[in-house]
Amino acid sequence: MKHALIALFTLASHFAFGQITGTVTSNNNNPLAVVNIFIENTYTGTTTNNDGNYVLDITKTGDYTITFQYLGYKTLKQKVTITKFPFVLDVTLKEEDINLDEVVINSDENPANNIIRQTIAKRKENLKKLKSFKAQFYSRGLLKMVDVPESVFGQEVGDLDGALDSTRTGIVYLSETISKLEYQAPKPIKETIVASKVSGDSNGFSFNTATDVEFNFYQNTFELGSEIVSPISDFAFNYYKYKLVGTFYDDLGNLINKIELLPKRKNDKAFGGFIYIIEDQWSLFGTEVTLTGQQAQIPAVDLFKIKQSFTYYNTEKLWVKTTQLFDFQFGIFGFNGDGRFTAAYSDYEFNPNFDSKTFSREILSFEDNANKKDSLFWETKRPVPLTSIEANDYVRRDSIQLVRESKPYLDSVDQVNNKFKIGDILGGYSYSNSYKKTYFNISSPISKLAFNTVQGWNGTLTANYTKRFEDNQKYFNTSSSINYGHSDDRLRATGQINYRFNRKNRAFISLSGGSKVEQFNPNLSSLALLNTSYSLYTEKNYLKIYDRSFAQLNYNQELLNGLYLYSDLSYNNRKPLNNTTDQAWYPKSDRDYTSNNPLDPTTAGINAFDPHNIMKLNVNTRINFGQNYMSYPFGKYNIPNSKIPTLYLGYEKGFGSNNANYNFDQYKAMLYQNINLGNKGDLTYLAKGGVFNNADNIAFIDYHHFSGNQTNVVMDGNYINNFKILPYYALSTNKAYAEIHAEHNFKGYILNKIPLINKLNFNLVAGFNAAATKKNKPYTEYSLGLSNLGWGKMRFLRVDYVRAYQGSGLVNDTFLFGFSF
Repeated sequence: MKHALIALFTLASHFAFGQITGTVTSNNNNPLAVVNIFIENTYTGTTTNNDGNYVLDITKTGDYTITFQYLGYKTLKQKVTITKFPFVLDVTLKEEDINLDEVVINSDENPANNIIRQTIAKRKENLKKLKSFKAQFYSRGLLKMVDVPESVFGQEVGDLDGALDSTRTGIVYLSETISKLEYQAPKPIKETIVASKVSGDSNGFSFNTATDVEFNFYQNTFELGSEIVSPISDFAFNYYKYKLVGTFYDDLGNLINKIELLPKRKNDKAFGGFIYIIEDQWSLFGTEVTLTGQQAQIPAVDLFKIKQSFTYYNTEKLWVKTTQLFDFQFGIFGFNGDGRFTAAYSDYEFNPNFDSKTFSREILSFEDNANKKDSLFWETKRPVPLTSIEANDYVRRDSIQLVRESKPYLDSVDQVNNKFKIGDILGGYSYSNSYKKTYFNISSPISKLAFNTVQGWNGTLTANYTKRFEDNQKYFNTSSSINYGHSDDRLRATGQINYRFNRKNRAFISLSGGSKVEQFNPNLSSLALLNTSYSLYTEKNYLKIYDRSFAQLNYNQELLNGLYLYSDLSYNNRKPLNNTTDQAWYPKSDRDYTSNNPLDPTTAGINAFDPHNIMKLNVNTRINFGQNYMSYPFGKYNIPNSKIPTLYLGYEKGFGSNNANYNFDQYKAMLYQNINLGNKGDLTYLAKGGVFNNADNIAFIDYHHFSGNQTNVVMDGNYINNFKILPYYALSTNKAYAEIHAEHNFKGYILNKIPLINKLNFNLVAGFNAAATKKNKPYTEYSLGLSNLGWGKMRFLRVDYVRAYQGSGLVNDTFLFGFSF
């Protein structure tokens, strides 16, 4: 019965609702995918699927000329007389006769170089030709696993929610979109998704968008993991060698040059493959290019392929992209697969009259019930027919969904997953009620076992309960944590209640309270991870903590597009703590533990502040100027404008303290920006500063603490907001301060040009950090580093050489090791 349904579904999608249908094959009888098919002198068109099948929507009988256009093959114009529907038209395309007979080869000049120079000279003009348009867009995304292990790192992989068969292969993602596109330079494309379909998820919304596959070779560079250099960019000759393979004439009589792309260096961010250029017009006729994941610095991907075809519109004198294939192959940790994203552009309307309200910061939206279109809609509107494999997947996955969303099935899965396993002793235990969308987990005390000189060995046990609601926009969460320190014999506990209202403005409220130890500078996340080993092995107890009993209310929300509010109000009882243990596994004869006082680590028994109570208010804003966004029915996805820095403004107030000296105000600001410099890499900077008021004698906790590092290790991959080798509390201040962090990642711009070194595919990173306070001489750091280090597909390591100066004198230089994700 299932196979009959699949056959019927496939047959219907090919024939029942399409007026002209058929199959396009090569002269070797191989099906041709993504052949551009259109009715001559109209904007009505379609493309073939992976099996070479097509459906062309024509509603009236009569005489037509159907054009079949495919890169590398002769364009075929087939005249037909249609008297009834459906009308079947199968065609065979012949390969182009590509030769050099028409080219006079000059031994002193590579003929391909002259063609490329002419095309580069016309690049900007061609880029500007398509000033505005409307179009229909269709996209299909397919992700297929061809080999999946049974388990990874001891964890069972399963069948990936029913996607895998007994051979560990199968389609894990299949989705389609039909969209309306509107464009007016220099604004980004505005896309309205009319229909969206995801296999196995009747409530799902496709993430296949026109923006994601906008690979424009008329731009100098475009993003594909890294910024990839176009073969017709202004500086293309620095990256490519070219070879004229041959020429042929298209159906309009244009001479087309087929040029092979030869990257000059193996790891350059440059394509291999072929581009086709129209003689005299110096426009693109098509592209067939490849790029390795190593070149793009996406290690999991083995190979990318992009194939584009352009069609000439005589009225507008334009060559416009009509079809595109984006293929990739990947493999990591035993997972191997491939993917294909098919894109088809049709029904172009050039230079339409847009009104002032057409374009806004919303660049993607969905029509009502876009994901509720029935099979009849898709069979009549889908421009590219489904293959039998795709039709099979829709039927199978949709039927699986009905089963897997049922209460008996979810209960049976939970019954298996909720059983206690030996591994839960180390990893913690989880309990789910999937049908009711409730989840509970409790950690293992072993997993969070740590050591510091105040508490000695201490363990933390956490419990977490979450309830998600039907629309998945709202959720309720409550958690608690218990920490016990063996040496100070102290039990501390905290609790928290969270509620998210939606995923559009992300309104979020939280109430928390209890007692815990906290770092003087809570931003030193890496230090908390490293302190145990540094203390026990080297007697370097950099972690400095105090006791905080508190009650706190948080509220966050995006108030307007690009304007965010982060606020909290808390009551705090804060007490200093002292060392209670000198345990070390490898005591050093020339070294003792420092005290827990970051102001004076050499003196024991003297505290950095007096015990006190204080109220704290924090109000912070983030402003993303020029922020575009995509509106999904279940949430809003923001796209910051990288051309404008992000501005942060903050106000912090300490008040109501039983020690009046500890009340204060602080005003602070920060700018952050990541600037894409094309083939020259990325420049990132962060500048911030602040001023205190009425803060001459405040508690050391409330000073501004610069994020330093004394471990020579970076665990969290955060380089831009931290100093690399500044002692943790050396510059802490309650006066005006300023700091700047800048980093330029050349992304192969320099190292890929050096023989032998370019084979390593490393990135050169140059950094600069500076801090200024009233009390201290200016502190600066200069660094040179290498990122993208590692082996095979594991490329997440980084090393830096750093020199630090205070005033005009060198204070330290060393190497820094870490992760760079």
